[in-house]
Amino acid sequence: MNEIRVFSPATVANVNCGFDVLGFALDGLGDEMVLRKVPQKGITITRIEGADLPYEAKENVVGVAGLAMIEALDLDFGFEIEIYKNIRLGSGVGSSAASAAGIVFGINQFLEKPLTNLELTAFGMKGEAVASGNEHADNVAPCIYGGFTLITGYEPLKIVSLPVPEELYVTIIHPHITIKTKEARAILPKEVSLQNAIKQTGNLAGLIAGLYEADYELIGTSTQDFLVEPYRKNLIPDFDFYKETALKNGGLAFGISGSGPSMFTLSKGNKNAGNVELALKEALKTKNMKSDSYVSPVSKHGNRILEQN
Repeated sequence: MNEIRVFSPATVANVNCGFDVLGFALDGLGDEMVLRKVPQKGITITRIEGADLPYEAKENVVGVAGLAMIEALDLDFGFEIEIYKNIRLGSGVGSSAASAAGIVFGINQFLEKPLTNLELTAFGMKGEAVASGNEHADNVAPCIYGGFTLITGYEPLKIVSLPVPEELYVTIIHPHITIKTKEARAILPKEVSLQNAIKQTGNLAGLIAGLYEADYELIGTSTQDFLVEPYRKNLIPDFDFYKETALKNGGLAFGISGSGPSMFTLSKGNKNAGNVELALKEALKTKNMKSDSYVSPVSKHGNRILEQN
């Protein structure tokens, strides 16, 4: 095999009650990448479509993650890379993570002894840090594993795959505003109250139990955020209005996807998810806010091979 084309899905991170530890993959929406094996060691980016990104490998999420893997494994070959971005930069659905996860997944297909998903996630995190300023796995992990993933520890890195109820759907609404991840992290408090920490851990445990039991009511009541949303919602005009709209029109839970500006709604079934999409699009129109939207089941699959030669 000399060439491979891979798909890397969009993701929702934090999921309200799981800041920096919880995320899930979307179905159908994602980036594509072509990796071509070459004799020269290193990463050469030859084509980028869909976004204005640097071609210099050491300045690009793809290059940083790929080079980290090549150097750590001391590979005697390298890759030419074509990047096709379908996830809007800064949208809050894991654009940088899709790039980082896509390259390490792709390189893994060329190895005689492939790495584990856990090892791939660790390399992907190094690329993610280029965009966000720190190494976190709540987008990269679901990209690689698929479905819901829970990071139970970072030192050392520990990841648990969680079950996905069959009828769990997500509606993504992306208002056309810009929020930078580094700025969204900077506004968060360094310390939180014990009372809110207790509420948050209870909700995280409840959401995980709801996923295992396919208990949609428990999923809905548990997916609440007492630590981050109160601060970050101020970056999205009329956030509370959109939240109320989603929950009144069939949504189980509503929140900020990653650091935003995209917002997500969890629903039971495609019909409810579609109703939420229509209601939210109309709500944003009343506020003169342009937006994009997307409805998807929570995907059980992460990165995948599209073509190989």
